[in-house]
Amino acid sequence: MSRRAALGGLLSLSATAALANAPLTSLPPLARAPEVPERPRLRPNLDQYIFEAGLTGLTGVIVTDTATGEILEQYQPLTAMPPASVAKVVTSLYALETLGSEYRFTTQLVATGPISDEGVLDGDLVLVGGGDPTLTTDNLGELAQMLVDAGVKEVTGAFQVWGGALPYVEEIEPEQLDHLGYNPAVSGLNLNFNRVFFEWARTGSSYDVTMDARSEKYSPSVEVARMEVIDRTTPIYTYENDDDHDEWTVSKAALGDGGGYWLPVRHPDLYAGDVFHSIARSKGIKLSEPVKADAAPTSEPFLQYLSEPLDVVVKDCLKYSTNLTAEVLGLTATAQRTGIPADLKSSAAEMRQWIFERTGATVRLMDHCGLNPDSRITPASLVGLLNAPDVQNLLRPLLKNIVLRDAEGTPINTAAHVEAKTGTLNFVSALAGYVHTKDGRELSFAIFSGDLPRREAFAETEAGRPQGAASYNGKAKRLQQVLLQRWADF
Repeated sequence: MSRRAALGGLLSLSATAALANAPLTSLPPLARAPEVPERPRLRPNLDQYIFEAGLTGLTGVIVTDTATGEILEQYQPLTAMPPASVAKVVTSLYALETLGSEYRFTTQLVATGPISDEGVLDGDLVLVGGGDPTLTTDNLGELAQMLVDAGVKEVTGAFQVWGGALPYVEEIEPEQLDHLGYNPAVSGLNLNFNRVFFEWARTGSSYDVTMDARSEKYSPSVEVARMEVIDRTTPIYTYENDDDHDEWTVSKAALGDGGGYWLPVRHPDLYAGDVFHSIARSKGIKLSEPVKADAAPTSEPFLQYLSEPLDVVVKDCLKYSTNLTAEVLGLTATAQRTGIPADLKSSAAEMRQWIFERTGATVRLMDHCGLNPDSRITPASLVGLLNAPDVQNLLRPLLKNIVLRDAEGTPINTAAHVEAKTGTLNFVSALAGYVHTKDGRELSFAIFSGDLPRREAFAETEAGRPQGAASYNGKAKRLQQVLLQRWADF
């Protein structure tokens, strides 16, 4: 019964008594029950959230106030874990602070002889890479058009390509499967993220296959990568490096009626030369087949294509998590600091030295993109870098916006927002960045989870993902969302 109903009942009883036998004295007033304040609901602590996530292996978490450096919450923050693509945050900062936000990669054409009034270049033409990780077929088309506009119609000498501005690396991580497009070669001359498009269509009992370097305006076929359909079930792909060509085979049983797939390129300088040669000839320029230059040309370039400024390149790298871009950023920064490095690992070692100089932290990063499974960093070390002087203003605008979502995946309407970088390997999930809370407080955080014994126990499958990996990473990402929403209220 409600309080109003109870009082109504008492009034009715008093009226009845007055009609029968009224009391000589009035009834004492009804005493009010004391109001008991509602007990505040206790928020689960950090340990409970992590326990309820049901993740095997290890998890490390730390969140701090960026203004004061105060640690607000932490759970095993000194646990060294694979950062996966969160390593790109470190690499991006390394490149930005070493090269500057306005740095641009250049791709040049060098002529070793004079150009006559009739448009004949009496010498060699050299396509010189400056490492640009964002160079596309369309960009080479622009460079070929510049050659036309300069009046060149024929090259009497050789057409050479030079990719020695950065070390050549056949593949970023040798432990990955051969056909994965996110694990291509790296060099000083890169094109289309060093990937070639394999397309197939059924024609009766066989298939028509093409290998091309497609982009928005151009789609030239290429000779440097070749494909053969083999009547077998497994493996889906095989690969051989044939000195100056990529030789692929594919399982006929896996093709269906038709489709397409981006495959990695292992000869990126010749690939770029192949594509430029095709486009230049389509524009009427007589040009011989590309060959590798023995050394960098000494003549001055007469045409060049410039990339977007470095901060734009970094922003795209962090948004799309492109491994090639991260490796080029790291290698180029190292070349600026100490000269062209011998390989990825020696460049990563120089970046580790830079981290120590910047923050005093000792980390173990074996590449620049996070694909190497032996890389390790602690949540505390990464947050220390995020909180270092001048870092937030430089890095935060380039990080990806992370949408806060409920358990069903629906976006949450909130004044809080998060800028961060994700990282995913099989049985490894990471997230690090900044939180702007509902009340305007600025936080920095890192969340690393990984079941390394399971990762090591399960070999890579043909599809690239062992059983249980998707479920593990799904739980880890849900934990990240729960923690971000908790911190949004801080």
